[in-house]
Amino acid sequence: MQELKVTMLGPSGVGKTSLLTAMYEQFERSIGQTNLQLTPDLESAALLQERLAELKTLPDSFETKGWMQSTEDHKSFIFDLGRKGAIPSLTLHFQDYPGEYLAAKSSREEKERVETFVRESAAVAIAIDTPALMEKNGQWHDAVNKPQQIANLFQRVYRELESPRLVIFAPVRCEKYLQDEKSSAELVRQVQAGYARLLDLLRSESLLSKVVVIVTPVQTVGTVVFSRIEILEDKPLFIFRKTSHDAQYNPQDSEQPLRYLLRFLLRLHLDRRNLGVFNFIRDWLGLDNHLKDAVREFAKGCKNTGAFAVLQGQNWLNIG
Repeated sequence: MQELKVTMLGPSGVGKTSLLTAMYEQFERSIGQTNLQLTPDLESAALLQERLAELKTLPDSFETKGWMQSTEDHKSFIFDLGRKGAIPSLTLHFQDYPGEYLAAKSSREEKERVETFVRESAAVAIAIDTPALMEKNGQWHDAVNKPQQIANLFQRVYRELESPRLVIFAPVRCEKYLQDEKSSAELVRQVQAGYARLLDLLRSESLLSKVVVIVTPVQTVGTVVFSRIEILEDKPLFIFRKTSHDAQYNPQDSEQPLRYLLRFLLRLHLDRRNLGVFNFIRDWLGLDNHLKDAVREFAKGCKNTGAFAVLQGQNWLNIG
Protein backbone atom coordinates (compact mmCIF):
# COMPACT_ATOMS: atom_id res chain seq x y z
CA MET A 1 0.00 0.00 0.00
CA GLN A 2 1.29 3.45 -0.95
CA GLU A 3 1.61 6.27 1.59
CA LEU A 4 0.79 9.91 0.94
CA LYS A 5 2.02 12.50 3.44
CA VAL A 6 0.19 15.65 4.53
CA THR A 7 1.66 18.22 6.94
CA MET A 8 -0.47 20.10 9.47
CA LEU A 9 1.34 23.41 9.89
CA GLY A 10 0.86 26.34 12.26
CA PRO A 11 2.06 27.76 15.57
CA SER A 12 1.36 26.18 18.93
CA GLY A 13 -2.26 26.32 20.07
CA VAL A 14 -3.68 27.51 16.77
CA GLY A 15 -5.89 24.44 16.40
CA LYS A 16 -4.12 21.97 14.08
CA THR A 17 -5.17 18.84 15.97
CA SER A 18 -8.72 20.12 16.34
CA LEU A 19 -8.82 20.77 12.59
CA LEU A 20 -7.66 17.24 11.80
CA THR A 21 -10.15 15.75 14.26
CA ALA A 22 -13.04 17.70 12.77
CA MET A 23 -11.92 16.77 9.23
CA TYR A 24 -12.19 13.07 10.01
CA GLU A 25 -15.42 13.35 12.00
CA GLN A 26 -17.14 15.38 9.28
CA PHE A 27 -15.89 13.04 6.57
CA GLU A 28 -17.76 10.25 8.27
CA ARG A 29 -20.88 12.42 8.34
CA SER A 30 -20.66 13.71 4.78
CA ILE A 31 -19.70 10.72 2.65
CA GLY A 32 -23.38 9.72 2.37
CA GLN A 33 -23.80 7.26 -0.45
CA THR A 34 -20.22 7.72 -1.62
CA ASN A 35 -18.45 4.39 -1.59
CA LEU A 36 -15.42 5.64 0.37
CA GLN A 37 -14.00 4.56 3.69
CA LEU A 38 -11.39 6.38 5.79
CA THR A 39 -10.11 4.22 8.63
CA PRO A 40 -7.69 5.47 11.31
CA ASP A 41 -5.17 3.05 12.78
CA LEU A 42 -5.58 2.10 16.45
CA GLU A 43 -3.39 4.84 17.91
CA SER A 44 -4.85 7.54 15.67
CA ALA A 45 -8.39 6.46 16.51
CA ALA A 46 -7.67 6.80 20.24
CA LEU A 47 -6.10 10.25 19.85
CA LEU A 48 -8.94 11.48 17.65
CA GLN A 49 -11.56 10.23 20.09
CA GLU A 50 -9.90 12.10 22.94
CA ARG A 51 -9.78 15.39 21.01
CA LEU A 52 -13.32 14.92 19.68
CA ALA A 53 -14.60 14.53 23.24
CA GLU A 54 -12.88 17.80 24.16
CA LEU A 55 -14.36 19.62 21.15
CA LYS A 56 -17.84 18.42 22.00
CA THR A 57 -17.57 19.80 25.54
CA LEU A 58 -16.63 23.34 24.44
CA PRO A 59 -20.30 24.42 24.15
CA ASP A 60 -21.00 23.13 27.68
CA SER A 61 -19.99 26.51 29.13
CA PHE A 62 -21.59 29.69 27.84
CA GLU A 63 -18.20 31.41 27.83
CA THR A 64 -14.77 29.88 27.27
CA LYS A 65 -11.45 31.57 27.99
CA GLY A 66 -8.84 30.47 25.52
CA TRP A 67 -9.11 27.18 23.66
CA MET A 68 -7.93 23.66 24.30
CA GLN A 69 -4.40 22.64 25.24
CA SER A 70 -1.84 22.65 22.46
CA THR A 71 -0.03 19.53 21.23
CA GLU A 72 3.09 18.92 23.32
CA ASP A 73 4.79 16.48 20.95
CA HIS A 74 4.56 15.64 17.29
CA LYS A 75 1.89 13.09 16.44
CA SER A 76 1.26 10.97 13.38
CA PHE A 77 -2.30 10.29 12.30
CA ILE A 78 -2.56 7.37 9.92
CA PHE A 79 -5.66 6.65 7.83
CA ASP A 80 -6.32 3.92 5.29
CA LEU A 81 -8.38 5.07 2.32
CA GLY A 82 -10.37 2.84 0.00
CA ARG A 83 -13.78 1.55 -0.96
CA LYS A 84 -16.14 0.43 1.78
CA GLY A 85 -15.63 -3.23 2.61
CA ALA A 86 -12.56 -3.52 0.36
CA ILE A 87 -8.85 -3.65 1.06
CA PRO A 88 -7.63 -0.03 1.23
CA SER A 89 -5.26 1.10 -1.49
CA LEU A 90 -3.75 4.27 -0.02
CA THR A 91 -2.49 5.39 3.38
CA LEU A 92 -2.83 9.06 4.30
CA HIS A 93 -0.17 10.08 6.81
CA PHE A 94 -0.95 13.39 8.56
CA GLN A 95 1.86 14.76 10.68
CA ASP A 96 0.85 17.21 13.41
CA TYR A 97 3.79 19.19 14.80
CA PRO A 98 3.96 21.33 17.94
CA GLY A 99 4.30 24.93 16.83
CA GLU A 100 7.46 25.23 18.95
CA TYR A 101 9.32 23.06 16.44
CA LEU A 102 9.67 26.13 14.20
CA ALA A 103 10.51 28.53 17.03
CA ALA A 104 13.97 29.94 17.69
CA LYS A 105 14.44 27.84 20.84
CA SER A 106 13.80 24.52 19.10
CA SER A 107 16.67 22.24 18.14
CA ARG A 108 18.06 22.02 14.64
CA GLU A 109 16.88 18.41 14.52
CA GLU A 110 13.28 19.46 15.25
CA LYS A 111 13.34 22.15 12.56
CA GLU A 112 14.81 19.76 10.01
CA ARG A 113 12.21 17.13 10.87
CA VAL A 114 9.42 19.54 9.93
CA GLU A 115 11.18 20.63 6.75
CA THR A 116 11.75 17.05 5.60
CA PHE A 117 8.11 16.11 6.10
CA VAL A 118 6.87 19.23 4.28
CA ARG A 119 9.25 18.47 1.42
CA GLU A 120 7.81 14.94 1.13
CA SER A 121 4.16 16.00 1.53
CA ALA A 122 1.72 16.31 -1.35
CA ALA A 123 -0.24 18.87 0.68
CA VAL A 124 0.28 21.28 3.56
CA ALA A 125 -2.64 22.53 5.65
CA ILE A 126 -1.89 25.83 7.38
CA ALA A 127 -4.23 26.31 10.33
CA ILE A 128 -4.97 29.99 11.00
CA ASP A 129 -6.19 31.45 14.28
CA THR A 130 -8.88 33.64 12.72
CA PRO A 131 -9.57 36.06 15.61
CA ALA A 132 -5.84 36.85 15.77
CA LEU A 133 -5.93 37.57 12.04
CA MET A 134 -9.14 39.61 12.02
CA GLU A 135 -9.46 41.49 15.31
CA LYS A 136 -7.81 44.83 16.17
CA ASN A 137 -6.67 45.22 12.53
CA GLY A 138 -4.63 42.04 12.83
CA GLN A 139 -2.68 43.36 15.81
CA TRP A 140 -2.00 39.85 17.13
CA HIS A 141 -1.61 38.04 13.80
CA ASP A 142 2.20 38.07 13.68
CA ALA A 143 2.53 37.01 17.31
CA VAL A 144 -0.04 34.21 17.15
CA ASN A 145 0.02 32.88 13.57
CA LYS A 146 3.69 33.64 12.82
CA PRO A 147 3.28 34.07 9.03
CA GLN A 148 6.92 35.14 8.57
CA GLN A 149 8.15 31.91 10.13
CA ILE A 150 5.92 29.86 7.85
CA ALA A 151 6.98 31.84 4.75
CA ASN A 152 10.65 31.22 5.58
CA LEU A 153 9.96 27.49 5.86
CA PHE A 154 8.46 27.40 2.38
CA GLN A 155 11.37 29.43 1.02
CA ARG A 156 13.74 26.71 2.17
CA VAL A 157 11.60 23.72 1.17
CA TYR A 158 9.82 24.65 -2.07
CA ARG A 159 12.87 24.76 -4.34
CA GLU A 160 13.00 22.97 -7.68
CA LEU A 161 9.75 21.12 -7.07
CA GLU A 162 9.49 17.89 -9.04
CA SER A 163 5.71 17.61 -8.76
CA PRO A 164 2.65 19.78 -8.02
CA ARG A 165 1.72 20.53 -4.41
CA LEU A 166 -1.41 21.68 -2.61
CA VAL A 167 -1.30 24.44 0.02
CA ILE A 168 -4.47 24.82 2.10
CA PHE A 169 -5.09 27.94 4.19
CA ALA A 170 -7.60 26.80 6.79
CA PRO A 171 -8.96 29.56 9.04
CA VAL A 172 -10.32 27.98 12.24
CA ARG A 173 -12.37 29.51 15.08
CA CYS A 174 -13.88 31.51 12.22
CA GLU A 175 -17.61 31.24 13.04
CA LYS A 176 -17.98 34.99 13.70
CA TYR A 177 -16.55 35.93 10.30
CA LEU A 178 -18.83 33.83 8.08
CA GLN A 179 -22.13 35.56 8.82
CA ASP A 180 -22.75 36.98 5.34
CA GLU A 181 -21.19 37.54 1.93
CA LYS A 182 -19.42 40.74 2.99
CA SER A 183 -17.76 39.23 6.08
CA SER A 184 -16.78 36.10 4.13
CA ALA A 185 -15.10 38.20 1.42
CA GLU A 186 -13.27 40.17 4.11
CA LEU A 187 -11.93 36.94 5.62
CA VAL A 188 -10.41 35.91 2.27
CA ARG A 189 -8.95 39.40 1.83
CA GLN A 190 -7.35 39.31 5.26
CA VAL A 191 -5.86 35.85 4.63
CA GLN A 192 -4.26 37.21 1.46
CA ALA A 193 -2.96 40.29 3.28
CA GLY A 194 -1.79 38.41 6.36
CA TYR A 195 0.15 35.85 4.33
CA ALA A 196 1.23 38.20 1.52
CA ARG A 197 4.89 37.20 1.63
CA LEU A 198 4.16 33.48 1.38
CA LEU A 199 1.60 34.02 -1.39
CA ASP A 200 4.08 36.18 -3.30
CA LEU A 201 6.57 33.29 -3.13
CA LEU A 202 4.00 30.75 -4.30
CA ARG A 203 3.05 33.04 -7.23
CA SER A 204 6.66 33.29 -8.38
CA GLU A 205 7.57 32.17 -11.88
CA SER A 206 9.09 28.88 -10.74
CA LEU A 207 6.19 27.89 -8.46
CA LEU A 208 3.04 29.33 -10.04
CA SER A 209 2.51 26.34 -12.33
CA LYS A 210 3.31 23.81 -9.59
CA VAL A 211 1.45 24.97 -6.49
CA VAL A 212 -2.31 25.00 -5.87
CA VAL A 213 -3.41 27.48 -3.20
CA ILE A 214 -6.87 27.42 -1.65
CA VAL A 215 -8.70 28.99 1.30
CA THR A 216 -11.11 26.70 3.15
CA PRO A 217 -12.46 28.03 6.46
CA VAL A 218 -13.42 25.34 8.97
CA GLN A 219 -15.87 25.79 11.84
CA THR A 220 -14.49 23.08 14.12
CA VAL A 221 -17.26 23.56 16.69
CA GLY A 222 -19.82 25.65 14.81
CA THR A 223 -21.63 27.10 17.82
CA VAL A 224 -18.81 28.84 19.70
CA VAL A 225 -17.90 32.32 18.39
CA PHE A 226 -15.23 34.86 19.25
CA SER A 227 -16.37 37.40 21.84
CA ARG A 228 -13.50 39.60 23.03
CA ILE A 229 -9.81 39.79 23.94
CA GLU A 230 -8.37 40.12 27.43
CA ILE A 231 -4.70 40.98 27.95
CA LEU A 232 -2.79 38.92 30.51
CA GLU A 233 0.92 39.62 31.00
CA ASP A 234 1.04 41.44 27.65
CA LYS A 235 -0.40 38.43 25.86
CA PRO A 236 -3.89 38.12 24.35
CA LEU A 237 -6.46 35.75 25.81
CA PHE A 238 -9.23 35.12 23.30
CA ILE A 239 -12.67 34.72 24.84
CA PHE A 240 -15.38 32.69 23.07
CA ARG A 241 -19.10 32.31 23.79
CA LYS A 242 -21.90 30.02 22.71
CA THR A 243 -24.30 31.25 20.05
CA SER A 244 -27.18 30.37 22.39
CA HIS A 245 -27.68 28.73 25.78
CA ASP A 246 -28.84 25.45 24.21
CA ALA A 247 -26.26 25.38 21.39
CA GLN A 248 -24.60 22.01 20.79
CA TYR A 249 -21.47 20.88 18.97
CA ASN A 250 -22.21 21.44 15.26
CA PRO A 251 -19.07 21.69 13.06
CA GLN A 252 -19.35 23.07 9.55
CA ASP A 253 -17.24 22.44 6.42
CA SER A 254 -14.61 20.47 8.31
CA GLU A 255 -14.37 17.93 5.50
CA GLN A 256 -13.60 20.56 2.85
CA PRO A 257 -9.77 20.29 3.12
CA LEU A 258 -10.06 16.53 2.59
CA ARG A 259 -12.39 17.02 -0.39
CA TYR A 260 -9.81 19.33 -1.97
CA LEU A 261 -6.97 16.93 -1.21
CA LEU A 262 -8.74 14.03 -2.95
CA ARG A 263 -9.75 16.29 -5.85
CA PHE A 264 -6.10 17.26 -6.26
CA LEU A 265 -4.94 13.62 -6.16
CA LEU A 266 -7.57 12.62 -8.72
CA ARG A 267 -6.39 15.40 -11.04
CA LEU A 268 -2.78 14.22 -10.69
CA HIS A 269 -3.91 10.74 -11.66
CA LEU A 270 -5.83 12.02 -14.68
CA ASP A 271 -2.93 14.17 -15.83
CA ARG A 272 -0.41 11.31 -15.64
CA ARG A 273 2.52 13.66 -16.29
CA ASN A 274 5.20 15.28 -14.18
CA LEU A 275 4.29 13.48 -10.96
CA GLY A 276 7.84 13.39 -9.62
CA VAL A 277 7.98 11.82 -6.16
CA PHE A 278 4.27 10.94 -6.37
CA ASN A 279 4.57 8.63 -9.36
CA PHE A 280 2.49 5.95 -7.65
CA ILE A 281 -0.61 8.16 -8.02
CA ARG A 282 -0.57 7.29 -11.70
CA ASP A 283 -1.63 3.74 -10.88
CA TRP A 284 -3.42 4.24 -7.57
CA LEU A 285 -6.84 4.97 -9.07
CA GLY A 286 -6.22 3.36 -12.43
CA LEU A 287 -6.44 -0.09 -10.89
CA ASP A 288 -9.92 0.50 -9.45
CA ASN A 289 -12.50 2.41 -11.47
CA HIS A 290 -15.06 2.07 -8.65
CA LEU A 291 -12.67 3.84 -6.29
CA LYS A 292 -12.04 6.52 -8.89
CA ASP A 293 -15.77 7.13 -9.23
CA ALA A 294 -16.15 7.34 -5.44
CA VAL A 295 -13.32 9.87 -5.13
CA ARG A 296 -14.76 11.93 -7.99
CA GLU A 297 -18.18 12.00 -6.35
CA PHE A 298 -16.76 13.09 -3.00
CA ALA A 299 -14.47 15.69 -4.60
CA LYS A 300 -17.39 17.32 -6.41
CA GLY A 301 -18.53 18.65 -3.02
CA CYS A 302 -15.67 21.20 -2.88
CA LYS A 303 -16.98 24.69 -2.15
CA ASN A 304 -15.61 27.66 -4.10
CA THR A 305 -17.85 30.60 -3.17
CA GLY A 306 -18.02 32.98 -0.21
CA ALA A 307 -14.94 32.48 1.96
CA PHE A 308 -13.93 29.38 -0.03
CA ALA A 309 -11.51 30.41 -2.76
CA VAL A 310 -8.98 28.97 -5.17
CA LEU A 311 -6.19 31.56 -5.23
CA GLN A 312 -4.08 29.80 -7.87
CA GLY A 313 -3.71 26.48 -9.67
CA GLN A 314 -7.31 25.89 -10.72
CA ASN A 315 -6.05 23.67 -13.56
CA TRP A 316 -4.81 21.15 -10.97
CA LEU A 317 -8.34 20.83 -9.60
CA ASN A 318 -10.25 20.31 -12.86
CA ILE A 319 -11.61 16.76 -12.88
CA GLY A 320 -14.33 17.08 -15.52
